[in-house]
Amino acid sequence: MTTWNLGLGGAVVLVTGGARGVGAGITAAFAEVGARVVVCGRKPPDSVAGADFLPCDVREPEQVEALVERITERYGRLDVAVNNAGGAPFAEAARASPRFHEKVVALNLLAPLTVARCANSVMQHQESGGVIVNVGSVSGGRASPGTASYGAAKAGLANLTASLAVEWAPKVRVVAIAAGMVRTEQAHLHYGDEAGVAAAGRTVPLGRLAEPAEIGACAVFLASAKASYVSGTTLTAHGGGEVPAFLAASNAQHEERA
Repeated sequence: MTTWNLGLGGAVVLVTGGARGVGAGITAAFAEVGARVVVCGRKPPDSVAGADFLPCDVREPEQVEALVERITERYGRLDVAVNNAGGAPFAEAARASPRFHEKVVALNLLAPLTVARCANSVMQHQESGGVIVNVGSVSGGRASPGTASYGAAKAGLANLTASLAVEWAPKVRVVAIAAGMVRTEQAHLHYGDEAGVAAAGRTVPLGRLAEPAEIGACAVFLASAKASYVSGTTLTAHGGGEVPAFLAASNAQHEERA
């Protein structure tokens, strides 16, 4: 049996927002393959298995610069930076304030750019370069009612990924994941109770929401030596997408005629 060498043993990996939700799944996945993981957030988590924590609000450029400096001082390098921190509460675009939209775009687009710039400044001077993984969303490629500014920011993140991959090659690879619906500890905020989560899962061809560990596995692959020729692109992890509404409608009509 051939064992894959992912080339991540001992690698220093930063995961923004890596203490919970999808971020926790990404953190655990990198720790499992032997990476030294650093997670950051505005508040210290109760616990982060397999990782160190450093405080940072990724929307503040000065804090991000200080974070990357602390990482390189402590570990001597930075091999992978995963831009996972993000999200947005439900809010209709016409009713949300301009300040609300600014904050959403700042967290989901401008903050990843800031983290990427700081990480790149270190990686360009490392013999092995580095990898930047941006965690996007299927909302960036389709209509996103109720989270319009979030969807727009994620669409921008996909374009940013492609642009930075060109600017920073060949030393640094820049890739992204367009994640679909994921079952996290906050899933109820979007889908309601267990019945709501199950109903949402039934709209996916694979019949369920993703687990955080599955998004983590995608991030590990993209950052690994096995993806060494992958850059400037987005890996979509959405379980097949969404079952087209017209199929349900046509099936219903067929049943009515029968």
